[in-house]
Amino acid sequence: MMYEVVIGVEVHAQLRTKSKMFCGCSTAFGRSPNSQTCPVCLGLPGSLPVINKAAVEMAVRAGLALNCTIGAENRFARKNYFYPDLPKGYQISQYEAPICEHGWMEIAVGGTTKRVRIRRAHLEEDAGKNLHGASSGRSLVDLNRAGTPLLEIVTEPDMRSADEAVAYLKNLRDILMYLEVCDGNMEEGSFRCEPNLSLRPAGQQELGVKVELKNINSFKFLVNYSSRS
Repeated sequence: MMYEVVIGVEVHAQLRTKSKMFCGCSTAFGRSPNSQTCPVCLGLPGSLPVINKAAVEMAVRAGLALNCTIGAENRFARKNYFYPDLPKGYQISQYEAPICEHGWMEIAVGGTTKRVRIRRAHLEEDAGKNLHGASSGRSLVDLNRAGTPLLEIVTEPDMRSADEAVAYLKNLRDILMYLEVCDGNMEEGSFRCEPNLSLRPAGQQELGVKVELKNINSFKFLVNYSSRS
């Protein structure tokens, strides 16, 4: 029996703002651990978030370039999970009413053009970073990234090969860099992808069991893994 791979992609693009999503702390990369924090991004009681206007403007700019509908009203929600790099115990994100949705992008693979539908693009804050020391046997937490503004861009499961997924990701990265909303630096984590993969018999409409790969910052790794799948 012949099988085909079905791929959808989630991308976390760090927005090129000078300050974080809900506070005035710097987003500069490579500073000493926990040197760019305040009561808001540390989630201390009584601290009040204020939205970053530049992040909203960048999200709208990206949404228009991706042929999305821009929501006149959008809503933030709490995504609850407990992990050391998330000091509040929840992530501020969007779900029911994202800022951008129902877009599309055309990609060229193997001499043919294909349209990839974009389900949504929404604003959210990043988490911190866990640092695991094998020699010391200790784990530390750096919260400099906590609260950094992200635009999460989610496609429909429209891609059928690793080549199509990489073509989409490269096009998206080029667009965001051209718009100056993301620097596209994959080594620093500014552009991370999370592909969702499943297999199904060729010709079948029903989707198979989905496997999600987390925080990939390498096109080569995505190609190798998808090809093995």
